[in-house]
Order: sequence, then C-alpha cells, then structure tokens
Amino acid sequence: MRLKNWKKVVALSLAAVFVLGIACFLLIRHLEHTRLVNHGVPEALVPVVSTDMISQQYDVIVAGTDPEGIAAAISAARSGLKVLLVDGHDRTMLGGLMTVGGLNMIDLNYSPKQPFFFPQLREANYLNKGIFQEWYNQFDGSSFDVNVAANLFYKMVKAEPNIDLVMETRAMTPLTDTRDGRRIVTGMNLTLKDGSERKALASAVIDATQNADVAAEAGAEFTLGREDIGDTNSVMASTLVFRMKGMTQEIWEKLGKHDDTGIDRMSVWGYKEAGEYQSDDPTKVRMRGLNIGRQNDGTILINSMQLFGVDPLDPESIKRGIEVGTAEAPKIVDFLKKRFPEMAPLEYDGVATELYLRESRHLKAEYRLTLADVMENRSHWDDVAYGSYPVDIQSTSDGRIGTVLMKPSQYGVPFRSLVPRTVDGLLVVGRSAGFDTVPHGSARTIPVGMAAAEAAGAAVKLALDADMSLREFSGSEEQIKALQKKLRKQGMDLSRPDLPEPEYMKHKDYRGMLVAANMYLTSGGYENDGWGLDGEANVQRFFNAMRAVRSLHPDFFPGEMQGALAGIADPAKQDLSLEAAGALIASAMDLPVPEGGALETLVADGWLRQETLNLIGDENKLTNGDYYSLIGDLSRHFLTPENPENEVTAE
Repeated sequence: MRLKNWKKVVALSLAAVFVLGIACFLLIRHLEHTRLVNHGVPEALVPVVSTDMISQQYDVIVAGTDPEGIAAAISAARSGLKVLLVDGHDRTMLGGLMTVGGLNMIDLNYSPKQPFFFPQLREANYLNKGIFQEWYNQFDGSSFDVNVAANLFYKMVKAEPNIDLVMETRAMTPLTDTRDGRRIVTGMNLTLKDGSERKALASAVIDATQNADVAAEAGAEFTLGREDIGDTNSVMASTLVFRMKGMTQEIWEKLGKHDDTGIDRMSVWGYKEAGEYQSDDPTKVRMRGLNIGRQNDGTILINSMQLFGVDPLDPESIKRGIEVGTAEAPKIVDFLKKRFPEMAPLEYDGVATELYLRESRHLKAEYRLTLADVMENRSHWDDVAYGSYPVDIQSTSDGRIGTVLMKPSQYGVPFRSLVPRTVDGLLVVGRSAGFDTVPHGSARTIPVGMAAAEAAGAAVKLALDADMSLREFSGSEEQIKALQKKLRKQGMDLSRPDLPEPEYMKHKDYRGMLVAANMYLTSGGYENDGWGLDGEANVQRFFNAMRAVRSLHPDFFPGEMQGALAGIADPAKQDLSLEAAGALIASAMDLPVPEGGALETLVADGWLRQETLNLIGDENKLTNGDYYSLIGDLSRHFLTPENPENEVTAE
C-alpha cells in the first residue's frame, strides 16, 4: 500500500514539475514577446512658437537647440537666470540632430554598477542622470519616436518661464569686447526669420551648436578633425539617416532573429552584411551594419549610410552630401529588401532633412580630454560629467575604415574642457568641446554632452554670484566643489565607484601601446582584449605601421622607405628583429645607417631610449608591444600635447 502511495506521489510530483516547466516556458515566451512590443502611439508635432519680445539683456544666451543646448538652457533657468535660447537653422522642432536629423538611437553610457539580480528584467543604471534622465525616462527603449522627443523637449523648455526661445534665425553673430588684453563675449547679434536684427547682451554665452560656430567666430581656437594626431585631411564620415515604412510587430521580431543582431522594443542593431552594398561610387557612399530605430507610426529610421568627402564646415559641401545621400537611399533600400527576406515587405519612405556630421572642430580648452584619460578611467578634481561609451571611430571622410578602439568603464569630463583658452564669457558644450579627436569617439555622445551642458548652465549662475569670470571660476576648487554640490541637488549623479586598474595598463608596453592606439595602429575592441601586445611581430606589420606614422608626420619622417624591404622574400613571414626595426625607423627618418647598423645611432642621438630596449625580451623576435614602445619613444619628438600634463608621451 505504501509502495503504491509512493509511486502515486512521485507521478504527481513529476506531473507538477512538467506543468510548472511548461508554464515557465510559456511565461518566458510571453515576457520575451512583451519586451519587444512598442506601446507608443503617434503624436502630431506641436508647433514651436518663438518669443515675440527679445530683451536687450540676459544673464546667459544659449546658442543651438540640440539636446545639449536645451539642457544648458533649462539648467540655467532653473538656477534663476534669464535665458535666451536661440537656434541658427531653419528648424521647426527642438532636438536638432536627434529629431531633425533622425538620429533617434541613443548611445547610452552605462554605469559600471548594474543591478545584480535579474538585470534583464530591471532598468539599467546610467551615468550622470540629471536632465538627460528626466527626458529619457519618458521613453521605453534605447530609441525614441522623433515627434514624441521633439514635443517633450518643447514641453520642458516651455515649462521654464525664464527661457525666451527664438527659432529659425538667419544669422547668429557673437558680440565681443577686449578687457585687459583678453577677448570677452558680451552677447549676440541676431538676424531673425523676417530679416530684422536684434542685439542681445548677456553676461555669458553657451555655444551648443554642433560645430561651435559661435565660439569660432568669437575667436576661440580649435583643432580640426584628426589634426591633433597629425592627420590634417580627414574627419569621421557623415551619415544621412533614411526611413522605411510598413513595420509590423511580426517583422520587428523577425529582424531580431537575424544572426549576430541585438534587439529591444525600439532598436535593432547588427546586420553586418549590409556592408556588402556596392554603390556606384564607393569613394562617396558606403554602408556599414545597421542601427535601426523604431517609430510609433510604423516606420523605422536607419543610421548606416556613410558619406565621404563632406566638409562639415562648408554649407555647399554639406548640401552636396545630402543630395548624394538622397539619391543613394532608395537604392540602398532596394538592396536591403533583396538581401534580407524579412525586410522585403518594407518600403522606402524618404530621408532626414539634416546631415549627421560626426566631427569637425575640437576646442582648445583649458583642459583637453586625452585618450589616456579614457583608457585609464581617470577622474579629475573638476569632473562634471562621466562617460563610458566605447571609443567608436567611424570611417573617415577620405574612405579609411573605422574601428571600436576600446570600452572604458567610467571616465570623467572636467569642467575645464568647456572653457576656451583664448576667449572669456563663453562655454562650449557638445561634440566640439575640448576633446582630443580619439577620445572624442566616446565623449561625443548625447548623454555626456547633456550632462556637461547642465553643468555649464549651473556654472554661469555661480560665477555671476561670485563675481568671477568663467575662466577664473574654472580654476577655483572652491567654486567647482560648489558647482558639483549644486548639480547633485539638481539630480545629477557624480559618484564614482572604485574601479580596478585595467589589465592592459599592467603590461610593460602599455605606454607604447597608448601612443600606438592614439594613431589607430592597434585597438582593443569592445572587450579590451584585442591589443595583441604579446603577439609576435613581423617585418611587414612594422613596415606598415611606420608608413602609417610617416603619413601622419611627414616632416619628421621624410624618408621614402621605398627600398626598406629590399632583399626580404616574404616580409609578412619574417620575424621582426630589433636590428630590422632600427633599419626601418632609420629609413623612415632618412638617416644614414653606419656599418654597425642604425640602432646605435638611434640610441646615441636620443631617438630611442636604452631603457626601452632593455625591456625587450628577445631582440631577434620582437612582439607587437615591443614595437609599440619603439614608436612611443619616437613620439616624444613629434607629438605636441594639447595639455602640458598629457601623459600620452609620458616617461
């Protein structure tokens, strides 16, 4: 009897486990499906109305209605300042590139501290928070509907009675004065939509335009594109976002099942095969993997078209870029529909009206953010924002391919990076702030820009209260501490966890690797494990590296290198010896090589350091890290750091 009962209990238990397993499976399937459903509804665009009366005097003028400008204006207004927010384009909505340009997928900066239990079912923890988080909390996914975003920006601006908004100006010109030998921005001359002119004075101006046009006209100094690493001919490629219609939930979920593709309810990323697209002129247009942002009206926005040869500071070049992209977009859609069956039901639906310009000017600021800052997850005494987005280097305007250089954990953006060296009364926020070109690949993201802009708006109030210029303010530890305290009260998170030292920093060749990374000679990828420091080098690889360095710094390396590989049958299979490396360096530098070889001369003349050579384990088989360190030694003579404390060339 007991045996029968025992068998019955076991059978019932197994049945219960089976039923529970089926229920759990169905629940997971339901949750997965629900996770991918867009609950948003279409919104009509609310007309943006400019103020009727422009005052003669403001506390601060914010130039530009991209998200950074909006954050700066709101922060200043909430601090009690009278603000003029003015846009210099023919835009009819707020949000700039993110709305007019259709760039609706957000490059989020995640905190290194994330929820531990069931993280996939919980909201992620983002850096900075503040006004960005206030805005972003209104959405449900990593992309947003353009009209909803623009309306929300407008609602937030209208809620601040201290902000006067002026759109569609024909021209914005800074007013400047000279005091004690230094140029100071004192306001703006505006040419309004109707052609009339207004002059508005201000105690400070915040330039939130994408190219820092106002600051440049006021006399602030910049480097252009990759100039700071020696490349005077290129910037990152531009993009024209295009639109497709006919999206359904069924198609959306099919997109997420494509190999090596990620998905949430509002974004799909992946589709590397899109790079197979062949344009009629690959020197002007290429494709990369797809970033797809969903809209509430059944359309999607795709950021993947790369446009080459566009000068971001030339309106005619930008116009031609839009024309080229507009002509190419329908052809790209035809390719996508044929290449990917799940996209076949979708149709072409136009392009954005504004070009996505990734890079132009980089401010010569009181402090320039360096690659070392980002790679070493550094903090600074005056940090007002944090970043963690990968250093994403897109293909350049001359067609060279890009890379993901590395992924930081959390680095700080100093307030000094917003302060021009040569002009006072002015702050610069957004992608044209004080970032070297390589770390700009991470710091250019919208959430970082909005956080720095929020700090800029609050700083103007404190500087006025202290009767200090913005430059004086930026050098005062007491005032910066007050600013950081004020930002925390506004809801910003300026905390920083204890972070372990990255493994690559412990390597003997890290300093050389840092220099090599700054010239795109190596990269670590998303996992920071691709540096190849201990990999065996070969003659061909080092030759290619020296040619790349020579192209960036031809004055220092005048040698033609034509005969450098003479007599080597297969340089790609030939181990790189220290002697061969010395000969290639001498060839690039056009140095005479004595009978004993080039190495002794390079050390004796100070081009290479004996300490570096002593760290080489095998002089007959150099590693990649060994030759990075040789290039690091050479760089001390041709790199001119923007910051005196720039450690890229440190001992």
